[in-house]
Amino acid sequence: MIHPELNESLWRSAASYPEYRDMLQTLMADNKTTGSNQELWLVEYARLNIARMNRLDKTFAVPQKHWHQIQKLPSKLYFLTISEGWCGDAAQIVPVIDKMVAARATWEHKIILRDEHLPVMDRFLTNGTSRSIPVTIILRPDTWDVLGWWGPRPTGAQAVIDELKADNADFEIVKEKLHGWYAKDKGNATADEFMQTLQKAIASLEDHMAA
Repeated sequence: MIHPELNESLWRSAASYPEYRDMLQTLMADNKTTGSNQELWLVEYARLNIARMNRLDKTFAVPQKHWHQIQKLPSKLYFLTISEGWCGDAAQIVPVIDKMVAARATWEHKIILRDEHLPVMDRFLTNGTSRSIPVTIILRPDTWDVLGWWGPRPTGAQAVIDELKADNADFEIVKEKLHGWYAKDKGNATADEFMQTLQKAIASLEDHMAA
């Protein structure tokens, strides 16, 4: 499927992962984060997110089973992630996605900010209603076809949130339990589910081209 919002101009303006990280660091040096909401609690949460990304950058490695699968997939794909510096899920997921994409030297991964690209975000709503992030869109570079997308979090993380919300848990407790789940998982569920989505997207593309 082609969305007019997804095009070469948008791709050229998007940030690479290192550029995204540099932007977050530059903002944090001024005690700021992305977006218009600069409340102190949100900036401090974004500061924690930078630490989470630093940890994953150092500790996460693409599982060998996925690395070998990736080498068998099409040689040229684009991956566009919708994110924000203040988003806790994004801090736990975007570093993993970037390493998965980097496992294939000819693939490219770029990032856009949700609140600066709402027309794009609104094409990839969770349950058709929620602007939840992060979302990673798989694109065919020659046509800008959307082959698939994944996000905003692994099913295990979503189960934690759903259970706590059902119990009317305080937001601080939700955050604590959610990030505890991510710390225990070490990025593996994200890698597994992203890989499943990617393989399904490529299978659909191959079926379409063979028809």
